[in-house]
Amino acid sequence: MILMMLILILIFLISNIFMFLAIILSKKSFLDREKCSPFECGFDPSSQARIPFSLHFFLITMIFLIFDVEIALIFPIIPLFKVVNFFIWIKISFFFIIILLIGLYHEWNQNMLNWTN
Repeated sequence: MILMMLILILIFLISNIFMFLAIILSKKSFLDREKCSPFECGFDPSSQARIPFSLHFFLITMIFLIFDVEIALIFPIIPLFKVVNFFIWIKISFFFIIILLIGLYHEWNQNMLNWTN
């Protein structure tokens, strides 16, 4: 038990010494302010937090996510080919692709794919 306490105290001391050395030896200056600041999607972190951004970026992200999830949903249809009848597999695949095409048509109709709108 005493050995365990000594090991824990030693670990605590060593970790505190290394943290103290890191704080002392680190070079911080006002010239490196831009380098040390976080960078998030082109927004300046020292400016106003709620600045407006282009809605087109959001729409393109949503379209990407929809088609990314669509790829994940197509993968289980492929092994289904060995289990079910060919015509049932065609109907399932056709129904899935029709839903995607309706969604794409809706995005096109709402001018989500138009960048200069």
